[in-house]
Amino acid sequence: MGRKITVAVSTLNQWALDFEGNMVRILQSVLEAKDMGASYRTGPELEICGYSCEDHFREPDTFLHSWETLLEIMMSPFCENMLVDVGMPVMHQNVAYNCRVAFFNQQLLLIRPKMAMCDDGNYRESRWFTAWTKALQTEDFILPRLISQHTGQQTVPFGDAVIATRDTCIGYEICEELWNVRSKHIEMSLSGVEIIVNGSGSYMELRKAHITADLIRNASFKAGGAYLFSNLRGCDGQRVYFNGCSAIALNGELIARGKQFALQDVEVTLATIDLEDIRAYRVSQRSRCITAAQAATYPRVRCDFALSTNSDLLKSPTPPIQYTSQTIEEEIALGPACWLWDYLRRSGQGGFFLPLSGGVDSSSSATIVYSMCRQIVHAVQQGDAQVLYDIRKILADSDYTPDNAAALCNRLLVTCFMGSVNSSKETRRRAAQLANQLGSYHIEISIDLAVNALLGIFNVVTGLTPVFRTQGGCARQNLALQNIQSRIRMVLAYVFAQLMLWVRNRPGGLLVLGSANVDESLRGYLTKYDCSSADINPIGGISKTDLKRFLKYAKDKYNLPILESIIEAPPTAELEPLQENGELLQTDEQDMGMSYAELSEFGRLRKQSFCGPYSMFCKLVATWKDDLSPKEVADKVKHFFRCYAINRHKMTVLTPSVHAETYSPDDNRFDHRPFLYRANWSWQFKAIDDEINKMQPVYTPSSTQQRPSSDDLLLSHDTCTQHSFHIDDSKHSSPLSSASLDLGVSSAVLPQCIDNPPVTGKKPSGFSKVHVNVLGKIKDRTGIPV
Repeated sequence: MGRKITVAVSTLNQWALDFEGNMVRILQSVLEAKDMGASYRTGPELEICGYSCEDHFREPDTFLHSWETLLEIMMSPFCENMLVDVGMPVMHQNVAYNCRVAFFNQQLLLIRPKMAMCDDGNYRESRWFTAWTKALQTEDFILPRLISQHTGQQTVPFGDAVIATRDTCIGYEICEELWNVRSKHIEMSLSGVEIIVNGSGSYMELRKAHITADLIRNASFKAGGAYLFSNLRGCDGQRVYFNGCSAIALNGELIARGKQFALQDVEVTLATIDLEDIRAYRVSQRSRCITAAQAATYPRVRCDFALSTNSDLLKSPTPPIQYTSQTIEEEIALGPACWLWDYLRRSGQGGFFLPLSGGVDSSSSATIVYSMCRQIVHAVQQGDAQVLYDIRKILADSDYTPDNAAALCNRLLVTCFMGSVNSSKETRRRAAQLANQLGSYHIEISIDLAVNALLGIFNVVTGLTPVFRTQGGCARQNLALQNIQSRIRMVLAYVFAQLMLWVRNRPGGLLVLGSANVDESLRGYLTKYDCSSADINPIGGISKTDLKRFLKYAKDKYNLPILESIIEAPPTAELEPLQENGELLQTDEQDMGMSYAELSEFGRLRKQSFCGPYSMFCKLVATWKDDLSPKEVADKVKHFFRCYAINRHKMTVLTPSVHAETYSPDDNRFDHRPFLYRANWSWQFKAIDDEINKMQPVYTPSSTQQRPSSDDLLLSHDTCTQHSFHIDDSKHSSPLSSASLDLGVSSAVLPQCIDNPPVTGKKPSGFSKVHVNVLGKIKDRTGIPV
């Protein structure tokens, strides 16, 4: 009949600049696709060189080695009698383009450059590539000599064109073009293209996996036809985890879909499509036919090959499937674990070292490592030879075959409870029980000797010894004593990480894992260069609220009953002395001056909704109107932005973590902002105060929720100076300490240093607060000299 075709999309775990490994994985996908009966194979974006080469895309070597790799693939017998396209960078007339390169039987057919760059989120494509803007046009591309010598070709079409086989027509989008408001699949479908192909490099974000599937289905529903989506999967050398989900859709329904999370390096997903189903679907839509009759014609590159065969009458088309997205708990359990696996096996290290405090954060990091071990055991049991080779190499044991997750965890993960006189018996017990249930190699140490040694050095030099606030010390002494403990833990973590495998008679060292969640990083609720400073951090992109949900899921899924008491325990850093009865004096939310739920809300509004202080107040005053007065909302917003501004400098040294949350404050790539702020936000806060003054005559508070009073906020801070803005705000310092305070308190709090005339009946103006005194000194909106 010649109407049914079998096509394959590939999910590959590539690695930036690993040309040899990338080539092997591409060829493996071609071979698997051919063995399963496919006549066409496509793959992910920039699969030859790896997506995350970044500034290496400015190096001529990257282009040269990509062509060399392409030649090896083209000449491989695996590719004979099969239409194949691959992703690679191509330089045309001294301009770098992100391209799909299609070939058949050692002959290049088309180089199709990307026509819409992605510069959102973690993407910075315009830094390296330029979009092709010549719609429906092609130019001759002069092939490199190394290609011409083997193929006999001198040129190949380069530009916006499609490939016409004997039985159908194939067109290309590349990643962002599917998301773009002017997606090319509509124009191509109107021009008769029946198969739209997209090679992508799309990364994981929590709660976002359904978006790609919806876009693919909607594209094929509106335009008719088949949509083939191939995506990368894994960590290719950066902070993101490419999340697979390669899929094939037909006429608005998903008919095949790959896994989102897996340790598998190569996954091929196939579907058999009846081309007549596409034609019948399109011709039935009369408005589409009228539009198509007027559409521009795409340049077509002819390929003397049919994807179908003459004897396909008994071949069954692939039926539609129903799929369900992973839950948020499953995404946290699987995504960061797969990212850790890729990082571990490609770093050459022998496992992980984790300071385990018995709290939610470090317990989450430990449980994610355990999830990784479970996936390794499952992959080996499923016959994955690459995973077995990698784990044997990591453990330096060529005969080892993992069959139990806890036993494997004991060989890969060293956990350490770093106790002090300020540690409670409960946290020590919880850490030990969790380590026992996970199977990790667990040790306990005391940091008191090291802390006392440092304080002894300070005493020798200065003749003074700092004491805690509860013992009569000031805020600076209290903060310094907490930070000493935090930083000692970081130093000890690296000492033990380097030497524990030596102790256990194994070669190599361990990667130090961090455990600061995204909310604490946003607030700056961590000590710079403390034990949150590590090699990598599996939870750095995840909120505290989501981590608790994950632990509840893991408690039952992985049979870890101790997680129940860990979830219920109040979060605490245990850096200040315990009470006389041994109970906690210090909790995280008291230290921060805000709840984790509030912190997540602030983070989403700041990043996702692009809110500054004024806009955030305007949104929250309506959202929280049933619980808080406008003044209380304003105080919370101001407190958050003061803390954020004072501590933003910590984001410049944040431990690399897997990107997972859309409000991540990661300064490296995702959240580009200053790290030195004018922390009193005088102009912005005055705009909030103006709104409060307008609302006061008509608003009656509905809540008397207690907050730190204005008098408390002034206890230990000179509000007319700015010298404390860059003091290290420990994960454990109180919001009432000098490190968390600044000039930004409201005018009612600072009668002694802010010129704030009483409110009159005149309507306040946002631009009438700047004034000049007789000496010509300019003051800001609150009266403080600029």
